[in-house]
Amino acid sequence: MELLPQFNFWLEREGEVALSLWRIRLLEAIGRTGSISAGAAEMDVPYRIAWQKIHEMETRLGRQLVQTRTGGRAGGGASLTPLAEGVIGRFNQLSQELDDLLQTRYSALFGDIDTGLPTE
Repeated sequence: MELLPQFNFWLEREGEVALSLWRIRLLEAIGRTGSISAGAAEMDVPYRIAWQKIHEMETRLGRQLVQTRTGGRAGGGASLTPLAEGVIGRFNQLSQELDDLLQTRYSALFGDIDTGLPTE
């Protein structure tokens, strides 16, 4: 059985989570579905939780991430702000770069775990 390194990171402001992988996935789901309720359903969380997390992100960043439209004939919905789109891209890039670094360092430090000899 192979050991595999895993990690989880998030960005905080004043000790409070502002962005995390889960929160980024929520924003992506809202962007895909055009709706907070549909995004919440895709993430398998109650609408109330999704709305709370959006509010927390926006408050902690001090910027709007999700634009909502009230219902009516055309129906309601939600879309991501340009800032949210940029934040998603940068967060995903950082996540990928950290994963690449983790894999490289793991290989160097744990190279051959069966014999206990690093490859470096």
